[in-house]
Amino acid sequence: MIDITAPAATFSDPHALAAAAAATVKDVEGVPDIPMFRENTAAFVHELPAAAISDVDGSSDHVRVQVLTNAGALSREQQLAVVERLTALVAEHAARPELAERTWVLLTEAVAGGWGFWGHAHTNEELVAEARARLSA
Repeated sequence: MIDITAPAATFSDPHALAAAAAATVKDVEGVPDIPMFRENTAAFVHELPAAAISDVDGSSDHVRVQVLTNAGALSREQQLAVVERLTALVAEHAARPELAERTWVLLTEAVAGGWGFWGHAHTNEELVAEARARLSA
């Protein structure tokens, strides 16, 4: 899951950004291109009033991207790629290259059993088993 939080009107097409961010994380993770992952890798763009965001100096011109994956989903190389690619994506969709300098990407891992969809809190082993079952069907 990807949450992108920015001042209102930062992006002209938040839906396009959300779709691109979800596709980027799915691509970097390297998971199979099956409905299980296509339908459960999603991004949410949250637009806040500029007055709701501030750094120490009072600037509201920042974007926060939080990526939540199941534990162990990303190797160090993949972590670096996710941060680099999502930062570039934010700047591109804002049409503001300088925004890359003010985009924060937070990588968070759900604890084992803390990744839930389909009404079930999945462990990594359960997710892998389910993906294998769907690939062999």
